[in-house]
Amino acid sequence: MKLGVSLRTSQNLALTPQLQQSIRLLQLSTLEMQQEVEQMLDENPFLEVQDESAEAENFGLERADAPISTGDRVSEREAQSASSDERGDGDSASDVGDAAEFDAGPSDWEGDGSADLSPNDGEWGGDAPARGSGHSDEEVDAADINSAHISLADHLHTQAGEFFLSPVERSALHFLIESLNEDGYLEDSLEDLALPLARSLAEVDELLHHFQMALNLLHTMEPAGVGARDLAQCLQLQLRALQRSEDYSGDMAQLDLAMQVCAQPLELLARRDVKQLCAVTQASADQIRAVLILIARLEPKPGRRFADVDRNIIVPDVIVRPLKRSANNREFTTRLNPDVMPRLRVHDVYASAMRKSNGGQELQQRLQEARWFIKNIQQRFDTILRVSETIVERQKDFFIRGEMAMRPLVLREIADELGMHESTISRVTTAKYMDTPHGTFELKYFFGSGLETDSGTSTSSTAVRALIKQLIAAENPLKPLSDSKLSDLLKEQGIECARRTVAKYREAMRIAPANLRKSL
Repeated sequence: MKLGVSLRTSQNLALTPQLQQSIRLLQLSTLEMQQEVEQMLDENPFLEVQDESAEAENFGLERADAPISTGDRVSEREAQSASSDERGDGDSASDVGDAAEFDAGPSDWEGDGSADLSPNDGEWGGDAPARGSGHSDEEVDAADINSAHISLADHLHTQAGEFFLSPVERSALHFLIESLNEDGYLEDSLEDLALPLARSLAEVDELLHHFQMALNLLHTMEPAGVGARDLAQCLQLQLRALQRSEDYSGDMAQLDLAMQVCAQPLELLARRDVKQLCAVTQASADQIRAVLILIARLEPKPGRRFADVDRNIIVPDVIVRPLKRSANNREFTTRLNPDVMPRLRVHDVYASAMRKSNGGQELQQRLQEARWFIKNIQQRFDTILRVSETIVERQKDFFIRGEMAMRPLVLREIADELGMHESTISRVTTAKYMDTPHGTFELKYFFGSGLETDSGTSTSSTAVRALIKQLIAAENPLKPLSDSKLSDLLKEQGIECARRTVAKYREAMRIAPANLRKSL
């Protein structure tokens, strides 16, 4: 065997810490990115939030308050893309495909913090309000206090304070209130709640007694139906509340019949099986229909109106509006939402002090980390904006005429046009939202498969769903359209859509089948 030494050149793409951070920031939602920014502010002393009153510096990057235009950035991105293609072999995996879209820069966080990044340590995100400025207790607006959210538990505790109870009974009632879910149901049985608290069987019986007394009180509180174990009991509690109410002017016999109907298996109620309900309750069909209408007016989730809706508010990342100067609103402007863009900059005092003292390697690493974090944050929003502008251009008919004009679009079309990897487009469009004249939608909403038409072209599945929704909205309530009939109506309009596909789209839109949409 002969041993020898040889040299071989090869190209490979390494995922440096900067590239890994760029990819990770790109796939974060707005809330997750804000948490990431707050964590970085806590960990890195060189990173700070830019004061609104301070003069903005550009950090060698674009100002966020500059006019939104991608034309000036094309040459720079093409150069970055070309250099990335030279480093890669073209057959990389999805994450490597992502990495090829970002400028690798130095191979690690270490460095002297100078040279190729930028001579200025400025801020980015000029339009965004400063985070963390806060207000003192004296500056809190009274309107904010009045609009503070009141939870279901708070509402029930307020009512519990009006009862004259012993300390043990009050504790039992408090425990049950805190055990309710957000819909107002008591999911656990009293035995399951008592066993972990008791030290002996005698204490279990005593706790069950107190819990039962507290549960009886809970069932009399507002909103009616709170503390129920299941939907049937929730409806019965609300009917009992109507029986006790002095303001109810309806027929008490109808309430008694409604109690009988709710005591039956809920499948009969869900199917509106008037014939079977007449058999088990010995009532007429007209009486059952009137009772079903009464039950339909009850609230299946008593805690619904106490839900914290602010927690579910979606903050868009991109805002699309028609240009005022365009004729018939056929041109649109796409811009980033300044409210989600953090105003970050490198701390001038710390950075200057480190340069003068020639700080150690760890401080140099922290400074470099802060600079790269700011650059990656900008790159994240820049990529979101580029993808959004391309979506708006491809789906311009949607912005003009609505979802009925949505055209088929797949991720690869956007990826090919922007020179990105398909997995990058998937990351950009996940948990990112666009505010449009027709509402706020996730970026993935604008992508969909196509269905063939008689003309040989294809129409978007989103447009087909919108058409199905429109047909159902215009149907005769006494004779609702079945899935087969909807399929036939779509074929009359030149869209080949099978009955099973219609059913799938209808269920995705949470529209009940024809037998449940039929009016009584």
